[in-house]
Formats: sequence, C-alpha cells, structure tokens
Amino acid sequence: MLSQIAFWGAVELGLVFAFVAVGVFLAFRVLDFPDLTVDGSFPLGAAVTAVLITSGVNAWLAAAVAMLAGGGAGLVTAFLNVRFRILNLLASILTMIALFSVNLRVMGKPNVALINADTMLSPFFGLGLREVYVRPLFVGVLVILAVVFVWRFLESDAGLAMRATGANPRMARAQGVDTRWQIYLGLALSNALVALGGALFAQTNGFADVTSGVGTIVVGLAAVIIGETLFGARGILLALIGCVVGSILYRVAIQVALSTDVLGLKASDLNLVTAVLVAVALVLPRLRRGGATS
Repeated sequence: MLSQIAFWGAVELGLVFAFVAVGVFLAFRVLDFPDLTVDGSFPLGAAVTAVLITSGVNAWLAAAVAMLAGGGAGLVTAFLNVRFRILNLLASILTMIALFSVNLRVMGKPNVALINADTMLSPFFGLGLREVYVRPLFVGVLVILAVVFVWRFLESDAGLAMRATGANPRMARAQGVDTRWQIYLGLALSNALVALGGALFAQTNGFADVTSGVGTIVVGLAAVIIGETLFGARGILLALIGCVVGSILYRVAIQVALSTDVLGLKASDLNLVTAVLVAVALVLPRLRRGGATS
C-alpha cells in the first residue's frame, strides 16, 4: 500500500512537473514545435534559484530570475530555428546540450544544497499545517495561477495568433501574423514555465542537480498525453487542466508501481515504468477509436 507521506510526495512532485507539462503543451500542441530544450531549462531554473538563494537573494526574486533564464534558453532555440533555418528538433537539441555546460558553470559544481535555506515555502511552515500538506498546497496554488494565466493568454488576440501559427503557419502569415515572433514568444514562455518548475523543484526538494533534467521532456509529454486521453480535445482550459491532472496521475502511478512489492520493481526501473505508462497512454485513445468504429 502507498503510505500517506508517499502519496502526498507524489502529488507534490506531480504539481511541480505540471509547470513542465503546461510548457510542453505550449510548444508541442499550440506551436507544433518539438522542443527538447526543456531537458536543459528545467535544471537551469533549479541551478539559478539555488545559487541565488545560497547567495542571500530573496527566494521569490530568485524564481523570477530563473524564469528569465529559462525564457532566454527558449529564445536561443527559437533564434537558431528562425534566423538560421535549423530544423526545430535539432535546434532544441543543440540548446539542450549547451545548457548542460551552462548549468555546471552556473553552479560551479554538479549540485547545490538548499538545506536550512529560506525558500518560498518557509513562511508557510509556521501556520499549523503539517509539512507534508504545506508543500503540495503551496505549489498547487501557483499551478492554478499559471494555468489561468496561460488560458487567458491563449484566448487573447496574441494567443490566437500563436495558435494559428501552430495550426497553419501559411494561413497565419496570409492573415498578417508574424509567425517568427510567435515562435520566439511561445518558446520563451514555454521554457520560462519549465524553469519555474525547476526552481520549485529545487526549493521543495532542497537541492539543485545538473542531472535533474534528464527525461524531463518525457515526463512532460506523458502528462500531456494522459491529460488528452482523459479529457480529449474540449477547449484550451480543459486541455491545461488535463496537463495538471495528467502530471499528478503520472507521478502517483510511478509511486504506486515502485511501492508495490508484488511487481518487484526498484528505483532503477523508473525509466521502464515511464516507458510503459507513456505507451499505455498512447495506445488507449487508439483502442477507444477502434472500439467506436467496430
């Protein structure tokens, strides 16, 4: 059985990676841009936040700077793609590879500890709630704010132009939309959200590590796919809520799989469990459509 602490820990981690899921949704589903930069911008957000906090900078300001750094990483990928016509996937891979060295340079070492440091959560620990509840509640509120912001943005004129760019760039350009600007804006916003997730990951877990971004894109895609499987294509708001729900369910499913003695799984089997869950999420919609047409 999954213990209460393990369950809320999985929910907390799912909420942290919900920022990644929303960022991946913006790049993959809205812009139709396969962006692997997130594997580098996630640890970049954690690295910048950890270094600034240990240097005495306010945790909220550190998270804001981390978002700017993540947005800058997204702009680099967009610049390579738009200015030099490098294939979008290759451009993001180049940025991701470069960010590994950048993150090491930022931290000066492979990891930075935040134990006993004041974080964004510190003021909320003295309110009488157990720590196991404080962290998911705090991150959950931030996730709600992020979802509302992205939803309102995508429903605005600028957001509609971005959606048009992803759906049909030729038609968008014919309607006077500067698709190049939309790619810059979309990737910057996407990676800023991912970096915020990295900043929260560092503060909730008490450390930043240069390898924490490995597989981030898979986690984000898994959340998006699970959300689409559950909610379908029923509008932007439901799609964003699906990203959040998918991220939480993904983490809870991982925790259950690794905690169940019957399956005999170990922590080293995490990638195997991830692959199976993503495969199941991809196959389910096809099975549903097959059952509906038969």
